[in-house]
Amino acid sequence: MRIAMIGTGYVGLVSGACFADFGHQVTCVDKDADKIKALQRGEIPIFEPGLDELVAANVRARRLDFTTDLSSPVAEADAVFIAVGTPSRRGDGHADLTYVYAAAKEIARALTGFTVVVTKSTVPVGTGDEVERLIRETNPSADVEVASNPEFLREGAAIRDFKWPDRIVVGISDERGRKVLGDIYRPLSLNQAPVMYTARRTAELIKYAANAFLATKITFINEIADLAEKVGADVQEVARGIGLDNRIGSKFLHAGPGFGGSCFPKDTRALVKIAQDHDAQLRIVEAVLGVNDNRKRAMARKVASAAGGSLRGKTVAVLGLTFKPDTDDMREAPSIPLVTGLLDMGARVRAHDPVGMEQAKRELPDIEYCEDPYACAKGADVMVLVTEWVQYRAMDLERLKAAMAQPVVVDLRNVYRAEDMAAHGFIYESVGRPPQARG
Repeated sequence: MRIAMIGTGYVGLVSGACFADFGHQVTCVDKDADKIKALQRGEIPIFEPGLDELVAANVRARRLDFTTDLSSPVAEADAVFIAVGTPSRRGDGHADLTYVYAAAKEIARALTGFTVVVTKSTVPVGTGDEVERLIRETNPSADVEVASNPEFLREGAAIRDFKWPDRIVVGISDERGRKVLGDIYRPLSLNQAPVMYTARRTAELIKYAANAFLATKITFINEIADLAEKVGADVQEVARGIGLDNRIGSKFLHAGPGFGGSCFPKDTRALVKIAQDHDAQLRIVEAVLGVNDNRKRAMARKVASAAGGSLRGKTVAVLGLTFKPDTDDMREAPSIPLVTGLLDMGARVRAHDPVGMEQAKRELPDIEYCEDPYACAKGADVMVLVTEWVQYRAMDLERLKAAMAQPVVVDLRNVYRAEDMAAHGFIYESVGRPPQARG
């Protein structure tokens, strides 16, 4: 099958490379000429484990190429995927569909023969209807069907998620379109990945509902962590105890500083706005947003408390800046409000991240960046572990303590065991653990 992928961001590039690896002929299109030139040189604009090798292998096999010219790839395509950005619209939280609608109009002008146009971007319910209207208005003779095929990729594990998905959701009613998308995803039949065909609006809502539910699980266990600290319970054991119930499951029950990233904050906000537009109430999702925002702001106060109540004039070492490990994505990262709060309290902040420091500098320009975690901790009055990168999970605790001015560690991911930290003489603060276990 011939595929045109419009957009070479996270979703477009991963999806395009994986489709090419299935054996399809894929052209990725982007208006950013510098990005396309970089991709043609083999330079990958995002950090995703294994993506550089996957792109390189399929470029060598001539199944994957990159261009700024939309017309030719669309004219030759069996399916055109729209994978452009849908950021939160400034001021109201709605998804900004400017790029989606602009792509739809351009695609319409280039269509020849029967083509399936697929929204891969996360879009509000009803967007597919508007995409179809715009295409038919722009090119009334177009033989086209519009489908919704939301992505369910986790940053840091996107290639595996694409090739071994829990499910593939396709929103389309036309039989010709179902056949095209069935042929595109047929290589996954060996992995027994279930393909779920639904109405287009249902597929659009599935994506938002899934992200909102996962965000709710995270927020729930974070509130339970706060209660656990008050009553002397251990939230990790609570999470295991409820997660063993197969009606609940253990995933997304890890207490921490709040969720971030490119999906959960944006999509939960957009879902609330969709509900408001349709006179429906989503009080649980609204509460999730409020609790998560408050939690991220509260983490700086947690650090101050561990450091004796005041951070003025003190040096704080921050380990981990990206919103999760194995990505360089800083969008809505908990580190941003944390560091901002630390600075507001008068602290000097040093930071380290294995891959995200260049991106972090755009968000946090007023701090010092260090080449390794021990250099970051040198002379610090308190160290905060924010992102659970594997590089931070087995640090030399003796070396760490010797480097620090004061042996105070705030572990926002519960990476270390309290008894080990106490044995090495640290004042140790974690999340959702009883006071007596903090060293």
